[in-house]
Amino acid sequence: MEESYTLTAPVCISVFLLLQCSKAGTGAHINSGLWLIQRAPKCGNQVYNPLKHCCDDDTILPLNRTRLCGPNCTFWPCLELCCPESFGPQKRFVVRLKVLGMKSQCSSSPISRVCTR
Repeated sequence: MEESYTLTAPVCISVFLLLQCSKAGTGAHINSGLWLIQRAPKCGNQVYNPLKHCCDDDTILPLNRTRLCGPNCTFWPCLELCCPESFGPQKRFVVRLKVLGMKSQCSSSPISRVCTR
């Protein structure tokens, strides 16, 4: 019983000291908790906030930005793709959903809606 106590105590003290030193070094308040370090999302060479913006072809756009898909159909470039389905005099456009975490393409993404003329 005494052996487990002597091993556990130094580990607990070490963890406590590491936490206190990390807080003292950053000037953070003792009750602020631990921060997880994550790489900031980048668009090209710029950092952006994914809660407010998205990256579309190396351009940072607001999440609520819309664009035209064909003559009279709108889509959200942060969430959707505008895909031409046919060309010529009877041009037809389809809006497809972007698949999160993947480089979405018109040929493999699910259809959201067909843009009417």
